[in-house]
Amino acid sequence: MNNFPISLHPTASLRRAGLEIAAVSFVVLFQELALIRWLPVQVRVIAYFPNLILISSFLGLGIGALRGRKKSMLWLWPVALAVVVAVALGLSKIAFTADSVSEHLWLLYYDLGPDAMVIDGIRLPIILLFVLSACSFVPLGQFVGERLDRFRRESSSLWGYSLDLLGSLLGVIAFAVVSFIGAWPVTWFALIGVVGVVVIAERKRLWAYYGVVMIAIVVAVQATERATAYSPYYALEAIATPDEPGFAVIANGSLHQRALNLVQPSSEDDGAYALTRVGYHLPVRQMRGPKDRALVLGAGTGNDVAMLLDEGFAEVHAVEIDPIILEMGRDHPNRPYASDRVKVFNQDGRAFLRDTEYKYDLIVFGTLDSMTRLSALSSVRLDNFIYTTEAIEAAASRLTPGGGLLLYFMIGEQYIHTRLMGLLASTFEVLPAVRIANYALFNTIYAAGPAFAHLSQATPEEVEAYFTVTLPALDLPTDDWPYLYLRERGIGGFYLSLMATFLLIAVVGILVSSREMREGLLKRREVDWEMFLFGVAFLLIETKFVTTMNLVWGSTWLTSAVVFGAILAMILIGTVLMELRPVPFAWAATGLVLALFATYLVPTEALVGRSTAVRLMLSVLMVGGPIFFASVCFALRFRVRPAADIAFGWNLLGAVAGGLLEFFSMSLGLKALTLIAIVAYLSAFLIRSRSSGPQVEAPVHRDAEPPRPRLLVEVP
Repeated sequence: MNNFPISLHPTASLRRAGLEIAAVSFVVLFQELALIRWLPVQVRVIAYFPNLILISSFLGLGIGALRGRKKSMLWLWPVALAVVVAVALGLSKIAFTADSVSEHLWLLYYDLGPDAMVIDGIRLPIILLFVLSACSFVPLGQFVGERLDRFRRESSSLWGYSLDLLGSLLGVIAFAVVSFIGAWPVTWFALIGVVGVVVIAERKRLWAYYGVVMIAIVVAVQATERATAYSPYYALEAIATPDEPGFAVIANGSLHQRALNLVQPSSEDDGAYALTRVGYHLPVRQMRGPKDRALVLGAGTGNDVAMLLDEGFAEVHAVEIDPIILEMGRDHPNRPYASDRVKVFNQDGRAFLRDTEYKYDLIVFGTLDSMTRLSALSSVRLDNFIYTTEAIEAAASRLTPGGGLLLYFMIGEQYIHTRLMGLLASTFEVLPAVRIANYALFNTIYAAGPAFAHLSQATPEEVEAYFTVTLPALDLPTDDWPYLYLRERGIGGFYLSLMATFLLIAVVGILVSSREMREGLLKRREVDWEMFLFGVAFLLIETKFVTTMNLVWGSTWLTSAVVFGAILAMILIGTVLMELRPVPFAWAATGLVLALFATYLVPTEALVGRSTAVRLMLSVLMVGGPIFFASVCFALRFRVRPAADIAFGWNLLGAVAGGLLEFFSMSLGLKALTLIAIVAYLSAFLIRSRSSGPQVEAPVHRDAEPPRPRLLVEVP
């Protein structure tokens, strides 16, 4: 028999604390997502590092939780958030350049004038915003820590943690809703301010100050707005093209694409984009075979579609992931999306290739290179899974016997060209035809497949040398290592320096945060390594699962939101169950390790090629199993902590380390993250087995005074 306490009649004070935990957790998640979306609009380079903003939030929350018993810092939250906003707006006037990073970045400052300040290097804005973002979460982390410790003393740590998870889940849902309806940043920050009223409600002295600061933030965000629409991926603006029908699409202040007249004139064309029109049409006019049905991946505003209609294709399928860019395409000079020969799909290109039953005479990869990451948890870019061996093979499998594949690309680095050549050559087993010229919107055209076989000019000797010497030596992108834009496999000096910098910031933050932590860390005492390792491991498996599910279901914002929300829901279920009916820790730990090994051994391809129902079932098992057991293990150990706030803080700081370890996927691949997580969990289990602390997962109380009377419920 097992006895454990449940408070069936919480006091008014405890009910208030529960509401505050849910509210502040909502604010934390919503503020995280808002900054991850808004900061890249102001500072271009942050679009390539949104995971660092997420890591900074973990750091701030962890440091705040470690200060749970100190004097309240809640007054600092609104002004710290205001500083983040003000500094970001100031940095938005500066062009930061990067020549020495190990990854190619599209830093195009289209919205800045010629007199804008230019700074060589991108570390300054990244590190500065990392620190300021972390500071804005410290007061919120302290607030959560205080309430968690109150629940430990008056009820149960797990009930407090459950409310924290519930608030976080509601925050994710709310941000998904505002993304779906296309709400602007002014709405995001206003909602933070409104829900934040619950957090500061009992501190009447802060009311006027809080209201003034939050209104100032909202006014500043709205007054500096430059976009005309917000998609789930970018802040967008359409600007008319001078002396040419059409418009330019500006994404996060950078030139993303142009909608141009793509009808090829019969006479000599002297327009500003004459060579662009030639580049679009040339390879299609050179292809052999029928022109019945074509597919465009990354259709954007419709340039490729307009060209294919002009070239006489009977049917064109246009696939574009961004719904707002598709809507902008309705105003394309040639109105391609209004044609009854065109079918439009607002979908991820990779997912479309997997699910479609059509065969195509021509598949066109538009200029798909993105300027943002797949999710805030990952180093993978939005377009990375399109440029992998598996993706090109999937496209080839959708071609008719005489079909061909076209790829338009703006090559910025030679190694990117080398990899794209390798991807096409390894798939079609012949060298693709390549045309290099400055076509304004792209500078390289790749043509592969039977429809373009006659265009190859390589000699037999060159072909043999390529396939026997060059191709085997290439490290081509795969679904496990989808990093087309990395110069080489591994963590380059730039990323290593960032990791070292953020690790140093985290250590200094811990040392400065409190005397107890300073003495404990320096004397190797008072460090809750078990909770720390749980944080490391969970962040890694969360990253791995969100990335994998984007590959399985499509790399869209909705997939990321649903998966992230489902993970939080599964953690909440596991936590509540462990409060109501705990299981032996050994069972949960064994289930976790076995589930993680199963997800490591089962290839992602086993899910990709299945029907929707089977894919859903396998996805639930692959993600739900490990997440459930991980939440159970954490809950069982968290409930016996004598200081819930300190344990929560160390867990969040572990998540910081896990976020930094995620960069190792650039060297080892995405699957390796699971192995690192397994090692972290096994280390935590080893620490538990050697610990002199409580081994029976039953709540303990640190307080000397007797606990409050509670109803004891007997469970068999």
